[in-house]
Amino acid sequence: MSANKAYKYRIYSNTNQKKYFSKVFGCVRFLYNKMLSDKKDYYEKNKKSLSVNPSNYKNEFPFLKEVDSLALCSAWIDLNSAYSNFLETLKKEIEHKDFLNIKVRKIDKLLELIIKKTQ
Repeated sequence: MSANKAYKYRIYSNTNQKKYFSKVFGCVRFLYNKMLSDKKDYYEKNKKSLSVNPSNYKNEFPFLKEVDSLALCSAWIDLNSAYSNFLETLKKEIEHKDFLNIKVRKIDKLLELIIKKTQ
């Protein structure tokens, strides 16, 4: 029988560290949103998926060079996993919608039965 131990530490950062962390979090948020908007725009124009990389944006936005590259790569990884999870759930929804959809409407004292096969 094994037991797991965990230690919890509180970190008190100084003002320089607080500024650096806020810069890193801001750059990660900016890069995630920028890559997402670029992927959406490219898909709307070309109907194909765009492969983006955080290093492509460092020349365009030089402030991204000031932060840790691993933090920027984590934004890229999070975006790719979000896309794959979204497409996977979308695929499951499409597979489960293949059934008969029956609606009954009452029109002028007559019943109309509408049967549609969803695809």
